[in-house]
Amino acid sequence: MVHHIIKETESLPAPRITVFTACTPNGNKISILLELLQIEYYIRPVDLMENEQKSDWYLKFNPNGRIPSLEYVNEKGQSIYVNESAAIMMFIVDKFDKDFKYSFPHDSKKYYEMVEWLFFQMSGLGPMKGQYHWFDVYAPQKDEFATDRYYKETLRLFGVIDERLARNGTGFLVGDHLSIADIACYPWIILRQLKETDDFHHLTKWINTLTEIQGVKNGCNVLPSLI
Repeated sequence: MVHHIIKETESLPAPRITVFTACTPNGNKISILLELLQIEYYIRPVDLMENEQKSDWYLKFNPNGRIPSLEYVNEKGQSIYVNESAAIMMFIVDKFDKDFKYSFPHDSKKYYEMVEWLFFQMSGLGPMKGQYHWFDVYAPQKDEFATDRYYKETLRLFGVIDERLARNGTGFLVGDHLSIADIACYPWIILRQLKETDDFHHLTKWINTLTEIQGVKNGCNVLPSLI
């Protein structure tokens, strides 16, 4: 692994990357990508159980009060903060993935396909699986209608991914290699992995492929799981 877990950020050297995060699907997207790229970075854990993400110090650079956030400090000590996991992933590959190992060249057809599937995860897969998880596990009052609705929509989205993988024919969502489109979807799909996943053969093979990649394993285990 190429990360360092810290409590404070003031005395860190420049240039540097610091990720304010926790072990959730959205947090794991970022750590997976950084581990795959073998970039040295710092992790400042955010205690979600104590609502630390709503603290004044955090809201100064992330007004939405959610994780993850990334701080990039350049050689001159100037900071850039990036919030929202998809935006963070795009920032990282734009800045550090010059060989397009996990992305594609700007203005190429595959680049826009990658962005399409990245936003598919942000607008569909993540919210639907997240709501199913909430109502099934954490909701203080059980709501069978809500649980069933989000469960069925999650399975429908699994089918969309399965069909995409079948049509693309390479084992990945876009092109012929792993990209941030795959990386974004993976942590949400394996979150309390549903037994029905086995019904989607291309999706199951894709899960098995990603699970065996060392950088993916490392990125999912940088912090203790909260879920």
